[in-house]
This record gives sequence, C-alpha cells and structure tokens, in this order.
Amino acid sequence: MNTTIHGVSVPVLGFGTWPLTGAAAVAAVTDALAVGYRHLDTARMYRNEREVGRALRQSGVNRSEVFLTTKIWHTDAEPARVHRSAEAGLRELDTDYVDLLLLHWPSDHVTPEQTLEAMFELQYREKVRHVGVSNFPPRLLERATHVGPIFCNQVEYHPFLSQQPLLDLCGRKDVLLTAYSPLATGKVHGDATLREIGEAHGKSPAQVTLRWLIQQPGVAAIPKASTPEHRRGNFDVFDFELTEAEMGRIFALDRGERLINPGFAPQWES
Repeated sequence: MNTTIHGVSVPVLGFGTWPLTGAAAVAAVTDALAVGYRHLDTARMYRNEREVGRALRQSGVNRSEVFLTTKIWHTDAEPARVHRSAEAGLRELDTDYVDLLLLHWPSDHVTPEQTLEAMFELQYREKVRHVGVSNFPPRLLERATHVGPIFCNQVEYHPFLSQQPLLDLCGRKDVLLTAYSPLATGKVHGDATLREIGEAHGKSPAQVTLRWLIQQPGVAAIPKASTPEHRRGNFDVFDFELTEAEMGRIFALDRGERLINPGFAPQWES
C-alpha cells in the first residue's frame, strides 16, 4: 500500500530503526525486509546507517525497491556540514543515493533556508532523490516550502496527539506526513477504545492504530519493533479497513500528549 507525493509512490508503512545498533540492527532490518517492508528509516544520530546498509545489501532485495530515508542532525545544519554529513551517511549506507534526506530538527543557529538550500544542492547532484524536514511545526514548514519542493515532514503523531493543522498544510502543499512514535511509546496497547475497535476486526490496538494512520491521505508511519513478532504484527494491517465512524472515534482520543520534546525542540502551536 503506497501513497503518492510529488508524483512519487511511497510505501505507507516503514520500518523505524531507532534505537537499534550493531548486530541487532542488521538482524532486525534483514527480517523487516523479509517480512515485506520496503521503506526504511534511519538517521546520522542513530549511529546505525552502516548496519542498515549492510542488511539491505545482504537481503537480496533490489535497492530500487526500497524507499530509504536518513537525516541530518540539527548541529550539522550549517551548509558545509550538511554536505559532509550526507556524504558520510551515503558511505556508511553503501549507496549512491538516499530516497529522502531530512533535517532531523530545526536548528537554533542556522536558518532553515541555509540548510535546505544545501540539501537541495545534494538533490541537484543526484545524491538525494527528495528533500524534507522533521519536527517542523506548521509555521516552519510553511517557511520551508518557500525554499523548494519539500517532500516530507516527519513528526510525532499518534491517537493521543492531533496534528490536524499540520495535516491540513501538508495536504495543501503535497507534503508527506510521516508519523514517528505512532504507537505512543506503547500507550496505545492500554486504550479501551482501540481495544474495542480491534476486537471488531480481530486486530490488536497497535494494528488498529497503524491502520488509522495509513488510512489517512498522505500519511505514512514508521513503527519500530525489536522482535520478529512485533515486526510481523505491525505489517499485518492491510487486510482490513476502519469505518468512518471508527476513524472518528480514534481522532477523538486526542489529548495533546506530546511524548518527544527535547530542550532544543521548537515551540509548537497550541
């Protein structure tokens, strides 16, 4: 199941690799590809690009079949450092290009325009297929879209945290919204509404949540899963569909619960 952004088809369900490292990362990514995941998400800060690249190379899956995302850390937002960081990532991933390069967080010392212009230079050089951002609130995403064609904004998004203003903006600008922490760090498992909806479909609260996300236009989700059982369970969401009423019940679970909010995070609109 894919969504189309800028005319490009993107798998709506990806495999998030944070905080996997070392042999565990190689094993997990190898297994995810065997399960059927064709969208992989990593970052310079995760320190696992080498392992992700090794797993992809050894998997037997053609590189062209996988949508591969990595990210530049906010302390590397200065243009020269953007180029060095991206080149290092390509070497560790052992690939000539990444499908999507994101600025991981807005920088407090370099303007988005400076960073994005450097990222678009990498696109011009065919090192990067698409350019995007992560953790950008609506006002910053709007600003970013004036620099060039922003492909994606990767943000925390789950039933307990509405992103409606951002979703509206992404829809208008043809920007993919990729949901990280889509299972609210496991909190969805204990929610009565999600359990009840799941029972109607023979699915778990996690599966209901992922289906809710990917059933929204222009939304992808990248759950992490450290066990084979969870990787398979997360991927088993394509054989059922939520009703409009069920989608509405899940939207109503919003309580403004932001779980990822480091000290350098931007201020989000209330």
